[in-house]
Amino acid sequence: MGWVGRLFDARDTLARILLLDLSGIGYLVVGVHGRPGPTGTQWALAVPAFLLALLCHRRPLLNLLLQSALLAAAFPLVDDVMINQVGASWALLELTMRATRPRTIWLGAGLLAAVDLTNLIGEPVRTALTGLFGLAVTVCLPLLLGLVVRTTRELSRQAEERAEADRRRRESESRAARADERGAIARELHDVLAHHVASMVLRVGVARHVLPDLDPRVGDVFDDVHATGTAALTDLRRLVAVLRDPDGVRGDAALTAIEPSALPAALGAAVDRARQAGVVVEADVDPAVGALDAVRGQAVLRLTQEALTNVAKHAGAEARAQLTVSVEDGAVHWAVSDDGRGAAPAGVPSGGGHGIVGMRERVEVLGGRLEAGPTGSGWRVRTVLPAAGPAPDTPRPRAGAPEPA
Repeated sequence: MGWVGRLFDARDTLARILLLDLSGIGYLVVGVHGRPGPTGTQWALAVPAFLLALLCHRRPLLNLLLQSALLAAAFPLVDDVMINQVGASWALLELTMRATRPRTIWLGAGLLAAVDLTNLIGEPVRTALTGLFGLAVTVCLPLLLGLVVRTTRELSRQAEERAEADRRRRESESRAARADERGAIARELHDVLAHHVASMVLRVGVARHVLPDLDPRVGDVFDDVHATGTAALTDLRRLVAVLRDPDGVRGDAALTAIEPSALPAALGAAVDRARQAGVVVEADVDPAVGALDAVRGQAVLRLTQEALTNVAKHAGAEARAQLTVSVEDGAVHWAVSDDGRGAAPAGVPSGGGHGIVGMRERVEVLGGRLEAGPTGSGWRVRTVLPAAGPAPDTPRPRAGAPEPA
């Protein structure tokens, strides 16, 4: 019955009344076969009925009162009261569909029935019985159809409310599940990973102080490992805070995105870190990257960190790598390639990480496509990040936090 509700939608009342008036005019002009044309009195009663229906299309109760009055006037004046009868019956239908209180509906139906019954006063019994049967068409039919429409609308409204309640319940359950998952991840990061990193940092610090006569180059390595571990601990603590309470840190720019103006320096730090690992890096970074939006700037930094880390792991120390970042027509062109000719570092696994997968997912979120594959004796990763669109609503990871290769 959904089509019934759409057919009698309250927003289309004027269109329905207009079609009804046009039908009435057609009835008067064409007439019924075997009957003479409309009289002046019929036109005098029909034209006000047409106009009042249009003028009162937003006030169904007033329309019913006026149409009933015209019908009462038509009974003693004309033989064919079809126009005024249909007008009054349709007004009752509109009132039944739109009245806010049921009592108004029944009062309107009683009024129209009383007007129809006044025409039967003084008529023979057989004629009166026929007139009573006619009430089923002129009063009961519009009343029944209007009640059906009201019931259909009410059922639709209840169905929408149930669907909305179900949606809110599912969202609540999903948020609770995500919160539990984030809590579990946060506990694992804090209890396992952070514990081991803290132990490593402590041991490196102890080694640096108990071995004062180290070669300066070894001391520099110790200092770098200590600084890197300390920074990793800081990032882990912040990541745990994000996992445990995302809303609590959403307004903190330091935890969500890198400042655009800081991107060139952050890229330089990533390049220096790769050089400290023994990779020879040539960087060609367009100064325009300092004007990128925070989302794409964060992506460029993460991609660079991941790619240079992979070069150090898989191409080995003393490999030569080329970083290229440029901005053309608002799009970011990014690429990292290496010659694959470094010495494979001991203790570095040959593969099995999720670095490329994570890079590809990050690029696809921004509408780009990551290309990764061999080139000559080395490897190349590149992409084009399209011009910035609307920023996502979800919080972004903090700049500078290392990701696993």
